[in-house]
Amino acid sequence: MKSVLMIGQSNMAGRGYLSDVPAIYNENIQMLRNGRWQMMAEPVNCDKPVAGVGLAGSFAAMWATEHPGEKIGLIPCAEGGSSIDEWHPAGTLFKHAVSETHFAMEESELIAVLWHQGENDSFGGRHRTYYDKLKQIVETLRVELRQPGIPFILGGLGDFLEHARLGADCREYREINRELKRFAAEQDNCFFATAEGLTSNPDMLHFNAVSQRKLGVRYYEAFSTKTDVLHPLENEDGLLDQCINSRPYSQNEKMYQLMFRFATGGISYEETLEQMEKLRKGDTEK
Repeated sequence: MKSVLMIGQSNMAGRGYLSDVPAIYNENIQMLRNGRWQMMAEPVNCDKPVAGVGLAGSFAAMWATEHPGEKIGLIPCAEGGSSIDEWHPAGTLFKHAVSETHFAMEESELIAVLWHQGENDSFGGRHRTYYDKLKQIVETLRVELRQPGIPFILGGLGDFLEHARLGADCREYREINRELKRFAAEQDNCFFATAEGLTSNPDMLHFNAVSQRKLGVRYYEAFSTKTDVLHPLENEDGLLDQCINSRPYSQNEKMYQLMFRFATGGISYEETLEQMEKLRKGDTEK
């Protein structure tokens, strides 16, 4: 199995509303939870009670479409509200990410690190030291994981941050974006994915669910082509439809959906038994 590490702050963890996009059901997409690989369900990165849709789901769905029959695992380690200083290699967040990734690598091959962070450093001139701090994080993580060439995908901050609410001060987000682009241009195996044209939740701080899905597609494009994605891709909606909505569900995925509906009160016990029998009968007939 391949695996991907997710680090950064809330827009990597995901704050998109779960009800705004179709759920992803794909048994070839796994997530690491409680020390076990299990089928992905959003929120993947449960850093806060408000966790929601993030970009990693559509990134993994794109990967799964291009690698039929293979599995990919997500290693969620993002922490909402974290500054780049809190990701210093001597800190808890960095150490936790290294520990989780080493554990995941016992059964998987790490193929990428997904980074989205910077909102918490978009004020007070912090952009002046951002590049060097990020460089230390990337270099140390590659050493700690013994992966000197592991690709880092860096995501841009949204233009809506200019109007951020809830007390957030992100007026220097453009400067952070400039540093992220410069970092991707100058550092080996680092690639930038733009947030151009993406929209937010009402807080004007977090990408909404639809934009998170599109951002995941851009991250995957940067990863798979090893080039910066500086503008929105053509047919992003079509790509999402192909990798999420149009693929037929397997028997296991249908059973998972059925049990989820029952466990969350969406269907009665009697209806569950009836639908389960239909699924089993259909599988037998095949």
